[in-house]
Amino acid sequence: MIKHKNQRVGVFIDVQNMYYSAKNLYNCKVQFGEILETAVAGRQLIRAIAYVVKATGEEKPFFDALFQRGLETKERELQVFTGGAKKADWDVGIAVDAIRIGEILDVVVLVSGDGDFVELVEYLKHHGRQVECIAFRETASSKLVAAVDDFVDLSQDKDRYLIKQRGNRRAPRDSKNEGEHATSAGE
Repeated sequence: MIKHKNQRVGVFIDVQNMYYSAKNLYNCKVQFGEILETAVAGRQLIRAIAYVVKATGEEKPFFDALFQRGLETKERELQVFTGGAKKADWDVGIAVDAIRIGEILDVVVLVSGDGDFVELVEYLKHHGRQVECIAFRETASSKLVAAVDDFVDLSQDKDRYLIKQRGNRRAPRDSKNEGEHATSAGE
């Protein structure tokens, strides 16, 4: 895919999707600053939004680190239902922002592997937007990968996009262990 320096880019990051993908696949944290750099690819960044969930109240250092890397954060409280079920979903919020802000963009970059975004991709493309996706291929929906104009597989350059967690002795490509909650947006 050809990327032009004059393209206006918006980046929409599903933080929960990226966090759990990296944790479950590699027992690592995500290097969000590197992901943002890849998403922009030398083009004109208009907006970069990280959609986050407040679950414990201890996430502030993580949210601050995202902000320091040039990411606006939108926060939502974790919902806990009677019976203990929990929900922390930003899909609709991301879709609405991508449509609304997409009116002034040439390129929409979704940082998520969630297949629920296929209809959003089709809508944006129908309205003349180039749509790119950045995610871990192992956890990305095949339908989403097929729908976008360009897909960047974070698993192809783990050293760049992942931060090993303390106590994780295995290399990211070999690790399948569970880890502790990340409080860093990537050093």
